[in-house]
Amino acid sequence: MNANGEAAVRPLTTSLRAAIEAEFEQVAKEQDKTLPALSSDLILADCDLDSLCFAIIVARLEDRLGFDPFSIAEDVAFPVTFGDFVDFYEACPAAGANASG
Repeated sequence: MNANGEAAVRPLTTSLRAAIEAEFEQVAKEQDKTLPALSSDLILADCDLDSLCFAIIVARLEDRLGFDPFSIAEDVAFPVTFGDFVDFYEACPAAGANASG
């Protein structure tokens, strides 16, 4: 938190995909879930993560990246594959703003 009580935006020191992969892997480990290799075509419904896991991942990514594309986007359909999930984050206008500084 900064002096104004707002969440501090951490600079992106790794690629967005790497940050997302790290959160998926960490949450899977913490929740005792078996996570298959995170390929772009991995179907999220088949990866052993439940809705709580996805909620934790999205919340942590918001803390880490400083934005949540699910709350920014007007028309949201949950991504089907891991690649879709990454693309959804990369397509968010806030991603570019946070990546530059």
